[in-house]
Amino acid sequence: MNTCSASTVSPTSSTRLARVGEWMRLNAPLIRGIQWGVVLIYGLLILVPIFLPLPDETAHIWSNLTLIAQFAFWGLWWPFVLISMVFMGRVWCGVLCPEGALTEFASKRGLFKPIPRWMRWGGWPFVAFALTTVYGQMISVYQYPKAVLLVLGGSTIGAIIVGYLYGREKRVWCKYLCPVNGVFGLLAKLAPFHYKVNEEAWRASYNTHGKKTIAINCAPLVPLRAMTGAADCHMCGRCSNHRDAVTLTWRPPTVEIVSLGAKQNSVWESALALYGLMGIAIGAFHWSASPWFIVIKQATATWLIDNDIMWPFATNAPWWVFTNYPAQNDVFSWLDGSLVVSYILTTGLVMGTVLSVLFAFSTWLLGGWDRSRFNHLVQSTIPLAGCGVFVGLSATTVTLLRGEHIPVFWANDLRAILLIATTLWSAWLAWRVTGRYITAPGRRLLGMAPIIAALGCVNFAWLLMFWIW
Repeated sequence: MNTCSASTVSPTSSTRLARVGEWMRLNAPLIRGIQWGVVLIYGLLILVPIFLPLPDETAHIWSNLTLIAQFAFWGLWWPFVLISMVFMGRVWCGVLCPEGALTEFASKRGLFKPIPRWMRWGGWPFVAFALTTVYGQMISVYQYPKAVLLVLGGSTIGAIIVGYLYGREKRVWCKYLCPVNGVFGLLAKLAPFHYKVNEEAWRASYNTHGKKTIAINCAPLVPLRAMTGAADCHMCGRCSNHRDAVTLTWRPPTVEIVSLGAKQNSVWESALALYGLMGIAIGAFHWSASPWFIVIKQATATWLIDNDIMWPFATNAPWWVFTNYPAQNDVFSWLDGSLVVSYILTTGLVMGTVLSVLFAFSTWLLGGWDRSRFNHLVQSTIPLAGCGVFVGLSATTVTLLRGEHIPVFWANDLRAILLIATTLWSAWLAWRVTGRYITAPGRRLLGMAPIIAALGCVNFAWLLMFWIW
């Protein structure tokens, strides 16, 4: 059970936070209403722009719904939802997410089938994130409404179908198949509060004679009595004060990684961090700015022409396979699209493998190979990994602001501050984690050397994108 020492949490502040949890439980209908309001806005932003002409150079964010939707989804929503996970846990999932509301609504009225075994496979969060990221780049999801409808709308339809088929008032989609569930779970490990379960109070609740305990519908399928962290909890407040044992309370933001991470880790979480957030995501943000991509494209095109292979230059791929908007002079040939996919996947493979080797070396230096220790050490990268996705998405935000002639001279300075701060945070977490396996300062410093090198590799990738290229 995850506990916080009395010296680190003020009783008054803890009590106030517990009252917030109680307010959420007592005002569940209001929270559901807020969710349906978000569903309405989400539907408006995702559907209406496809019926409108694409914005020209005279369009503005404040007057064109297509640009409003683009800025809302990619300039504000995605980046700041990521930040909210770090500071508030998965409140977005439990209070605001339209897909969560829709899949739970469908599940309440669906077929109530048992969850199939294939759906419980632990690798889906990584696979779903990787596929969505790559496919989004293939069809330019950050630029075009039809691409947004296909990626985000397709995910929403999937959530509704899964909800209708499986579970009973549960968020089966969110638990197993949501493309960002794994990312949100990693970032929520850093949240400074969670719903804490008092094991003694829970056991005592069985001895209350004549008092009926009302069952709690935990929509994200968290086993409440065994809940110790915030990674899986959607922070909806429904379980607050359940059996007089569940309380929203503060905690040290290091505890879930440093203390609980020794046992609560998995190879798929490590894959998502190393090959997903610090690999495939970097490739997805990199390719459009990379001079290497241009060199590779020119060399490949020259070889194809020399060998009289011309079909890859055709631009007849439908927009839902590769970007195809001739009126905007934005068309991918089969060669363009294939190279984009190859560049992203190669970057993911190279970055992920280099980082994996460095963390494996650190694991070995701390006492020989141990998979659990390796996964535990990798969790220390979560602050920098999450920050990387945020600064990558900020490129879209800055581009849209620059198009409105809003000064963005501060952008690179802010990115540098964020990357430096989260690198130090990750290094500090890694130092704390190494202390759980070895106490000798010299050995710990030796074990930290590959980790520092890994953090340096990630920062070098962002240095290339924002400061060198």
